[in-house]
Parts: sequence; structure tokens; C-alpha cells
Amino acid sequence: MINSRLLAIIRKEFIQIIRDPRTLAIMFVMPVIMLFLLGYAATNDVRNVPIAIFDQDRSAAARDLLNAYRNADYFSFSFDVDSVEEMKVLIDSGQAKAGLIIPPDYGRRITQGDQAQVAFVIDGSDPTVAGTALSAATLIGQTKATAVLRATLETRGQSGAIQPPVEIRTQVWYNPDLVNAYFTIPGLIGMILQFLAVLLTSTAIVRERERGTIEQLIITPIRAWELIVGKLAPYVIISFFELLEILIIGTLWFKVPINGDLGLLLALSALFLVTTLGIGLLISTLAKTQFEAMLLAVVTQLPSIFLSGFFFPIAAMPAFLQVISYLVPLRYFLTIVRAVQIKGVGLISISNEVITLAIFGVIVMGVAVGRFHKRLD
Repeated sequence: MINSRLLAIIRKEFIQIIRDPRTLAIMFVMPVIMLFLLGYAATNDVRNVPIAIFDQDRSAAARDLLNAYRNADYFSFSFDVDSVEEMKVLIDSGQAKAGLIIPPDYGRRITQGDQAQVAFVIDGSDPTVAGTALSAATLIGQTKATAVLRATLETRGQSGAIQPPVEIRTQVWYNPDLVNAYFTIPGLIGMILQFLAVLLTSTAIVRERERGTIEQLIITPIRAWELIVGKLAPYVIISFFELLEILIIGTLWFKVPINGDLGLLLALSALFLVTTLGIGLLISTLAKTQFEAMLLAVVTQLPSIFLSGFFFPIAAMPAFLQVISYLVPLRYFLTIVRAVQIKGVGLISISNEVITLAIFGVIVMGVAVGRFHKRLD
């Protein structure tokens, strides 16, 4: 038989949630806003970099070179300039991020089989854009140089001389088109779940204390565990609704597939929720007001977000930050959700992350429940 006191607490919490339009907006609108904003904004894909072209040759060979850069989809030919000074003004003002300078003898050198030098100037003030532009420009240049060399040797009947001794054939698994959303959308599942679960749980319990109603609950026959479970259960249900909301939008709008077992993904998300709800409960034992609880929730989330590998690769961090990242539960959940959703792996492949996350959940929830129980006493 279901505990009637526990059901009463859960029903009371749902009524409070429904009567608070601000909380409802945070619960159901905020995940969608965060998903769309971060789904589009949190990307390392650099495309259509505006560049200025200073073509001093205007030959057919120069047009072939420009077409090679244009067809790569990395660059946008935004400006056609007549001098290096004009190009510098555009780069200094930020209107152009790079510049391509073709010398006046480019076509003649290519036709004669001589080496032709082309200058590619990059604005390094934005390392992300500059790094992508540098890699793309180098690769396109090498590819075009190989094509020109092959054409030259073929005209001389020496096409066999350009066969490379080693051929590298690359394969990209799980995400052949290297779509950035395949990385960011699964990561947003963990980040949004953690942020909302911690924020809503901590403020909901503090709200009872701030209004003085928690003292009324304490003097009732309700046991401490019933109060804890009754307060947390609605947010578990809501968190699962938000999880499904993110999965549906990510699949239908961002076209991110779910290649793994959906049941396994939901079960491991529940395991992660144990940790996040424990953090929220722990904050509720420290904060005295809702504002203080919200502030603590935000402060605790920042290190987690930046050290989890969502925005920045953990391998690129300094050694001491990599060590600290092992204390971040979100790090393990991001590995889990990406492995299950994108790679379609089973439980065995991610067993280390699951075990570690379970240990975190037991410790955090245990400490939180112990402190909360003392506050009730």
C-alpha cells in the first residue's frame, strides 16, 4: 500500500509548483531556450570566414585557385581589393578575417611549371577562427598544389611519378559528417538536467523554511525520509519530462540520432539525477533564503560546466585542472550520454563511468540527507 503521508507531500509540492508561474517557466521554458541558444551558439564549426582577395594576376590559373578556396565552404569572398593597404584596413576593422594575395606572375609560373608563391594573411586576434582558417587554407593549398603538379606531369607523360608511397584512407565513425550538434546536444542533456535539478530542488526546500511552513511539517506525524522523498519526487518526474523534451527536440530539430538503448539512457540519467538532487538538497541545508540558494546553485555549477569537458577538452587543460575534473560528476555523465546516444554502446563499455557516478551519487545524497535530517531535528 502506498504511503498516504508521502503522497500528500508530493501532491502538496505539485500544487505549489503549479501555483508559481515563475517556477513553471523555469521548468518548461528554460530547457528549450537553453537548448536552442547553446545548440546553435556552442559550436566550434567555423564556416564562411570573410576574406579579402587581392588578385594581381587575373588569369585562368588564378581563378582556378580562387574557386578551390570558394568551393571549400570555409571562406566567404566578401571583398575584392586593389592593394595590400586596403586589405589591411578591412582586417584591422574586423570586416575581413583573412586575406589572399595572388602575385602578378602567378599564372605564368604555373603554366611554365615553376613554383608560384601565394600569400594568405590571417587575423590572429580570434584564435578559434584563425586556427580553422589556417588549417583550411593550408589543406586547400596543398590539395591544389598536388592537382597542379599532377596536371603538369601528365602533360609531360610522367603521371606515374607523382604516386605517393603511402596512401592514408581515413574513416570517421559515428559522425561521418562531423556535425557539431552530435557533440553539443547530448552534452546539453547533462548540463540542463544538472542546472535545473540543483536550482529547483535547493530553492523549493529553502522556500518552505523561508515561509515558516517547514516547521508546521515537522510537528506533523510525517517522518524525515517521507518529507525528503516527497519534496524531491516531483522534481525527479519533472526532470525526466525535461529529459524527454530535450531528446525529442534534439532528434527532430537538430537531427541528432539516438543510436543506443533509450531505456539504458533514461536509467543512467536517473542515476545522474541522484547526484544532482543530492547537491540541491545539500545547498538547501546551507542556504537560509531562496536568493542565497540560487546564488550557491549557480556558483557550484560553474566549475562543473567548465571542467566537465562540455566547452573545453579536458586533455587540453593544465594537469592540476585535469585532476580536479575527476571530482566533477558531470564529466562522467557526459561520457555516458554521448557514448549511449551517439555510439550506441552498451553498459559494459561505460561501466567505469557508471560505477564512478554511482559512488558520487551515494556519497552526495548520503551527506545531503544526513545534514537535512539534522536541520529537521
